[in-house]
Amino acid sequence: MGKTESRNLEEQRREHGGIVYYDRGDVTGRDGQRYSRFAVQTHFVEVGEDQAELVRKYILPLFQPGDVLAFGAKVMAMCTGNVRTKEQEKPGFWARLLSPHASETTAGIGMHDPYKLQLAIDMVGAPKVIFAAIASAVTKPFGKKGVFYKIVGPGVAGIDGFYYRSSFKRYHDLALINNTNAQELCDDLEEKTGVPTVLMDANDIDQNQLGKGSRFPLTDAQIQDALADNPSGQGDELTPLILIRPLKEA
Repeated sequence: MGKTESRNLEEQRREHGGIVYYDRGDVTGRDGQRYSRFAVQTHFVEVGEDQAELVRKYILPLFQPGDVLAFGAKVMAMCTGNVRTKEQEKPGFWARLLSPHASETTAGIGMHDPYKLQLAIDMVGAPKVIFAAIASAVTKPFGKKGVFYKIVGPGVAGIDGFYYRSSFKRYHDLALINNTNAQELCDDLEEKTGVPTVLMDANDIDQNQLGKGSRFPLTDAQIQDALADNPSGQGDELTPLILIRPLKEA
């Protein structure tokens, strides 16, 4: 982290009742609605922790009526145990053959790792992964990007982990898979905590909405507007919970 980024974090840092959070500032959506966003810092969440307890501990002390929560998909995967370890993945012939050429054939983030590529094969099958790799290699010289993931689908695109460069050693040998029952998980969280929730897989490029509670008050477009600049920041900040506060007109 550079000096400027570090200084910005210090300026944004707030604390309330022992809860540390970062004020990411206000943004205005395309419909004119304004939002304040607060990135709430948690401990490093381990496999099997209770997602509702995380909301009670870190969000409820800051929560005001009208607030909504964007819950990070990776932390949700940890809570629900939707993970795989390198011990569980045994790279086969195709994973070992294709992974060294990932930069050329898949443009896949981390797909150069044979364990991650094997996990992709386990999820969607070798024929689809091979076809996606070939299609990506053929179209890449023509400026086509993301072909691999368009073919293999969002499930594979959502795989995170097996990153030896991660700041957290836990992620060197662990991969997280996005949950497919996002609405059910969000409804369960709201029932247990009273906080309307949307499950987000966010980074500096995309704000992928996996699903929201059935009573979530913001539209999909409003969610994208409120989170357009990725207020969750980088993973090593440990801020997977974003409290969104729609502002009333003066």
